[in-house]
Amino acid sequence: MKGPLFYSKILLFGEYGIIKDSKGLSIPYNFYNGALKIDGASTEQAQASNQSLIRFTNYLKELTKQQPELVQFDFESLDRDLQAGMHFDSSIPQGYGVGSSGALVAAIYDKYALSKISVLENLTREKLLRLKEIFANMESFFHGKSSGLDPVNSYLSIPILINSKDNIEATGIPTQRPEGSGAVFLLDSGIVGETAPMVQIFMENLKDKGFRNMLKNQFVKYTDACVENFLAGDLKSLFENTKQLSKVAFNHFKPMIPSQFHEIWERGIETNDYYLKLCGSGGGGYILGFTQDYEKAAEALKNYKLEVVYRF
Repeated sequence: MKGPLFYSKILLFGEYGIIKDSKGLSIPYNFYNGALKIDGASTEQAQASNQSLIRFTNYLKELTKQQPELVQFDFESLDRDLQAGMHFDSSIPQGYGVGSSGALVAAIYDKYALSKISVLENLTREKLLRLKEIFANMESFFHGKSSGLDPVNSYLSIPILINSKDNIEATGIPTQRPEGSGAVFLLDSGIVGETAPMVQIFMENLKDKGFRNMLKNQFVKYTDACVENFLAGDLKSLFENTKQLSKVAFNHFKPMIPSQFHEIWERGIETNDYYLKLCGSGGGGYILGFTQDYEKAAEALKNYKLEVVYRF
């Protein structure tokens, strides 16, 4: 058995801000993917994944007891497949902010959920919010607290626009220009990040009135503007606002930026060759970059591994 592929995602804008009702824009990233698999192979990785799936299944059994109206699963089939050695065969790096647990949650829901919301249905706002709620509860097993957006993105494999916590919609994004000089890219920090401790720092900071004001008057303001600029294809405004967002992150989200990247983060803002921002919760994994001249950015960052996500 090999199930359908579920892709990684990139939250282009909205990290942390969506917790406080900023806009957000999440896009599928097909470079990485994962699928449920029973193939008789018992590599160490497959066995570890199988054990993790067993723990996840026990959590889901508890969840369906506590919230029977939320979601139900065919546990008989799931247990049988786990006994046969089912694992999640994935190329999505874990702890990199590209949705490894989201793809796994989407795969389990797709195969074992009863009365599931299908990707082929007319996806009303109510259905999207329902999916988000189900996935948030499922993914909490991995992160302690989840918005549910990563699995939604992976499950539907379409860009998702977050207008606010309870207003999300499928959206179209401007067509890429493969020959364009501008780009969104990923910079590999070489460090595995953990979501839960980063979110904990953020929640702690929220107790401070000054931080809350900064979030509302700067971080959310520039995030919302970036989402609107990107969707409208207004590149001039997009880069102006991304620069501001990069500055705000550098000044107020320092713990989420690994210290060895502080210098290149600042250099991008000073030279305008590129602007860096958090990809997911930060703390490691990928850092997201925006540039109007990818060749120039690649030269400035030649000591790092870059991957182009989107071309302007």
